[in-house]
Amino acid sequence: MSITRSRITLAIAATSTAAALFAAGCSDNDSMPGMDHASSSSSATSGKPAARTDFNDADVTFLQMMYPHHAQAIEMARLVPSRTQNEQVRALAADIEKAQAPEMQQITELLESFGKPAPSSTGHNMEMPGMTSTMNMPGMTTMPGMTTVPSTSSMPGMMSNEQMNALAAASGADFDRQWMELMIEHHTGAIAMANTELANGVDPDAKALASAIRTAQQAEISTMRGLLGQR
Repeated sequence: MSITRSRITLAIAATSTAAALFAAGCSDNDSMPGMDHASSSSSATSGKPAARTDFNDADVTFLQMMYPHHAQAIEMARLVPSRTQNEQVRALAADIEKAQAPEMQQITELLESFGKPAPSSTGHNMEMPGMTSTMNMPGMTTMPGMTTVPSTSSMPGMMSNEQMNALAAASGADFDRQWMELMIEHHTGAIAMANTELANGVDPDAKALASAIRTAQQAEISTMRGLLGQR
């Protein structure tokens, strides 16, 4: 009888030990990578940072308009080398492209950080994703609260297809005059947009970009007016 009782006691102890080990194993599995809740797994594998919230509609509109505006200025600058031998105009065009191409990349990155579509440009009629409405923008005073982006034709200083085609057809001194007159108008529009961003925007990066654009393009306007003999 004592032998039987000993065997029963050992069997019970073995069963208890196995149960304890099984429970411990289950507890460990609960904390293993990949075994947590679906929401945690999803955020860990998405690889995308959360969109920023330190911006307003004025910041977004400014960036969405300035991208195609810059793209057209670069398009105009690239017409210069094959149409004039004027070294001052050539240097000015090179400076414009050198400054504005990196700014376009900065605009793309800022919009992406806001969770907004990256801009694109296609020739004279450059549009933004979702750009479906036009609006009057005298003095650019309607930017705050805007939820749609105006068409390029309503952006201050943007050239029409007809103006771009006429410029592309010109050469020599006539090209120089047209190019500088149109670029002055183009820059003036960019400065108007920058001023509105500085007045109504809140994002520090967008406002810093607006300030840099205003300073650089005002200086270029002064240079072009000097070359044209204007006061």
